Amino acid sequence: PPPPVRACRSALVRGFRSKSAKMMRWTAPFKRLAQAGVETARTNRLGSRLYTPMIKFRAGSTALGDRSAEELLSQLRSVIGKDSSSSLLQLSNEWFGRADKDRSMQLVAEELSSLMAEVGLPLEGKEVQTFFEVFDINKSGSVSYAEFTATLRGEMPQFAASLAFMNQYRGHYPSAMVSSGTDLAIFDKAEAEEWIESLDAVIQHHGPTRTRFMLHELMDEAVRKGVKVSPPITTPMINSIPTSVEPVYPGDIAMERRVSNLVRWNAAVMVSDGNKRAMGVGGHIGTFASICDVWEVGMNHFFRGKAYGGGQGDQIYMQGHASPGAYARAYLEGRLSLERIMNFRQEVGGKGVSSYPHPRLMPDFWENPTVSMGIGPLVAVTQARFFRYLHLRGMADTSACRVWCFIGDGEMDEPESIYAIARAGYERLNNLIMIVNCNYQRLDGPVRGNSKVIQEFEGVFRGAGFDCIKLIWGSEWNKLVDNDPDGRFIEVLERTPDGDCQRYAAKQDGALLRKEMFDDNGLGDRVAHLTDAELISAYMQPGGHDHKKIYSAMLQAEKNAESGGRPSVILAKTLKGFSLATFQGRNTVHQQKTMKDDELMGFRTVLDIPLTDEQIKSGGENQGGEFFRNPGPDSPEVKYMCEQRHKLGGFYPTRQPAKVSSIIEIPETGTYTLFDKGNPKPMSTTMAFAGLLRKLMKMGDFGKRCVPMVTDEARTFGMNAFFHEFKIHAPFGQHYTPVDHDILMKYSEAPDGQILQEGISEAGALSTWIACGTSYASQGCPMLPFFIYYSMFGFQRVGDFIWQAADARSRGFLLGATAGRTTLNGEGLQHQDGHSNLFAISNPACIAWDPAFSYELAYIIEDGIYKMWGQDKDLIYYISLYNENHPMPEVPKHLTCGVATKEAVLKGLYKFQEAPSDKAMTVRVISSGSIMQQALGAVALLAEYGVGVEIWSATNIGELNREAFKAERYSRLHPMEPKKSCWVNDCLGDYDGVTVISSDNISQYHQLIEKYCGGDVVNLGTDGFGRSDTREKLRRFFEIDSESICVGALTALARQGKVDPKVAQEAIEKFGLKYERQDITMDNDWP
Repeated sequence: PPPPVRACRSALVRGFRSKSAKMMRWTAPFKRLAQAGVETARTNRLGSRLYTPMIKFRAGSTALGDRSAEELLSQLRSVIGKDSSSSLLQLSNEWFGRADKDRSMQLVAEELSSLMAEVGLPLEGKEVQTFFEVFDINKSGSVSYAEFTATLRGEMPQFAASLAFMNQYRGHYPSAMVSSGTDLAIFDKAEAEEWIESLDAVIQHHGPTRTRFMLHELMDEAVRKGVKVSPPITTPMINSIPTSVEPVYPGDIAMERRVSNLVRWNAAVMVSDGNKRAMGVGGHIGTFASICDVWEVGMNHFFRGKAYGGGQGDQIYMQGHASPGAYARAYLEGRLSLERIMNFRQEVGGKGVSSYPHPRLMPDFWENPTVSMGIGPLVAVTQARFFRYLHLRGMADTSACRVWCFIGDGEMDEPESIYAIARAGYERLNNLIMIVNCNYQRLDGPVRGNSKVIQEFEGVFRGAGFDCIKLIWGSEWNKLVDNDPDGRFIEVLERTPDGDCQRYAAKQDGALLRKEMFDDNGLGDRVAHLTDAELISAYMQPGGHDHKKIYSAMLQAEKNAESGGRPSVILAKTLKGFSLATFQGRNTVHQQKTMKDDELMGFRTVLDIPLTDEQIKSGGENQGGEFFRNPGPDSPEVKYMCEQRHKLGGFYPTRQPAKVSSIIEIPETGTYTLFDKGNPKPMSTTMAFAGLLRKLMKMGDFGKRCVPMVTDEARTFGMNAFFHEFKIHAPFGQHYTPVDHDILMKYSEAPDGQILQEGISEAGALSTWIACGTSYASQGCPMLPFFIYYSMFGFQRVGDFIWQAADARSRGFLLGATAGRTTLNGEGLQHQDGHSNLFAISNPACIAWDPAFSYELAYIIEDGIYKMWGQDKDLIYYISLYNENHPMPEVPKHLTCGVATKEAVLKGLYKFQEAPSDKAMTVRVISSGSIMQQALGAVALLAEYGVGVEIWSATNIGELNREAFKAERYSRLHPMEPKKSCWVNDCLGDYDGVTVISSDNISQYHQLIEKYCGGDVVNLGTDGFGRSDTREKLRRFFEIDSESICVGALTALARQGKVDPKVAQEAIEKFGLKYERQDITMDNDWP
């Protein structure tokens, strides 16, 4: 189209996009008027205000009544294009005003003609029908707004250049930067031109395919000879280990295949049989079937057990959906009984096995949870990094420990997986080996049906700095690849989409494969010597199911770990549901939970399992037990697999946590009394924590095991003084002079640095925290992590990682600093936290605290260290820290319900301050955190009204609720015994007065104890979105300041008839409190 029309189309596209969201709001008033039948009012309103044409039609060369469809459309575009925003606004509102008369949202010819007259394009005579037919695309006799705008807009412009290359699957997309060239140093211009001429000659005489392969060969050779040049991020789609250099297989391969078949069979039957006997328990058959051979080669030759030496063996992060394979092998090894695997996913009775790798459920078996997609890879990366940290700091020998991480190709979509790859690359974690199970399938369908996922992943991993080992083709198919003299067959493989590759595997049709992959590409002669059956058989045995190819790839990865400087990845091509003929490679394979008799028989035949048809049809004896095959401890297969594991240091997986209480001396109680006497000088609980942590870090062997962690906010939390004293961990040292090198608290890095500065990634930091908090089990080396961060970016942002930490039985401290919706006053909605303590109670292993004073904080940390290391409890302590300075009082001397203050603090609630005895009335105010200062401020205000105040500090409302819930359950199930009490009820239950609960948390947090408080309760919390302002204004807005506490108490007393309601009303007016308050975040809809 000519430039004016193109401009008009662009304006239309922009206009329609920007106005569409508001369109219904504009037309709502007219719809209501039409429904009410007030046609006159509507017409007058439209005519007088909204629909006065802003651009009138200017006649062209053709007389009215004789214009063609093309002329009419062009003139309409001109009318709208001159002032598109206002014209489109008129047109869209008028359209819906007319179309809504009969609720059809469509116009007939006469209505469309009338509309055009309104916007400045009158139609006469036959033009009405001519114009209408242009827009009536489906010939229905009426035109929808979508039809109108689509026709007016014309064909959509091309979205992006990449769409022009949608049929190109290899990843060799053109780049607009090629034409710009590069400005490199040219030492000899004539020589450079000769090289370019040589390249031209190769392209001319041998073609681009041979040229591409030759350049790859030259790049590889240059790297081998020490030339510092980055290799291309993608290479031809061939195995990285050539057949000619494959090592001799060290084991009995026939025996190992029999073992693999037994493991694969038992894993599949475990899921199928379990679902037949306990319908709905679920499980996955296809995933382990695809990765079984890689897993078994690793078990027989690579995965190091706890007794291997040079540390506590390897850590393996298994694909969660493949967990039946680990159980099946442990059953053959004699580590799991038949009863347990027959109770797959049936754990309540204590005789089953868990659905996925869950150390919390199977603490002697699993070490690493993995099934929350993406988290496993990231934790694996930080585990490898933490092993190096332990070694460089001299805390543990991890020289022979590797981390193996299995990832599904669909799992690579997770952002945590991609970040994990980048981090492993820049950390140069050569002790990390990732294995991507490239079976081309997600849960519903193909991972990348239109492209080549292995090539894509290679680019990602190589670009991040990994050594990439492609394990694609099995031995038989690889013969065709090796005998490809011109590279044409490899190019066919590269441009065959993964979706088609999956289809060939599912169809298992050699004739189809021959036609589409070979005959249609002029390569029929390459496979003329193979029958269809031989051809499809070769295709159905990719590299991930060829033990020799697998061994070669894993051996190279092991060599990289021992002597290389990069992490390694193996991209293993497999078939999902391998050997399960009826559903392997199909989109439904992931949902396959059971197998029919004929499927079991076919599976049995393929794997050569000694079961008769009658045994399968009868369902086996002992409720399915006959389905499982275990040849016994004296059989050659079991002896072989156990011997191989003995060579590698023991069975795997297995978890052997150290008993920390027996090997570590924890600090004495006196260590934590530094705040007992109080301090009139204002300070925050954040600063109190920094002081206590520094003291702990200087306590000999225990201090060395304390690991402070920050994401990049140490200065915010008052920990910048730690940099010079304890140093930031940097495995390669500090090879630059920091800008602050000439001051005392300079930024100091060292390989043996104690501080873990994680960068701006809470997910990465939590992953490191998990590695640190589980080191007592992974390496028998207890380390105690203290991770301090913006509290809003904890449970809300990375709550799944904290759940992972609980599952992994991590031990340590999470410090939610800058807590409080009004205390972190300037940061606004995205930073102000008032709900982390409520979130925390959803995690059973997490104990969440909200201390107001420094001595409370010290007692809490002492209690956490004692429980985690003195009693070996797998707990997480979450502590809210605030950045508001105020004087710190001394520890109260009085008792709370007969209990000393320290003990009461750790119970979660204690009386901080008695009410004066000279007041006629008394109320209780319960508070925590920084709002405790507002509660104390309310004492004087209420005293003016003759009301005394008893102040209570609620250090842990969550634990008060948990204890009360347990007491209620006990009483419910012991009706013959007296009702069991709980601490919160002991303290607050026997009371008929007024209790005000206020903190910097939302009110739902306070509700956890509200029903256990006697009398009437006033609940004041920070419900709603945060916003920026002064603390005073924010606390007034959320009604948690001293004045709001005072008014809340007076109003409740008035309701009880203890004061005149006028007193409360006068206080409201005196303090300037109002019911109406503006809240833009909720459209002023505030209860």
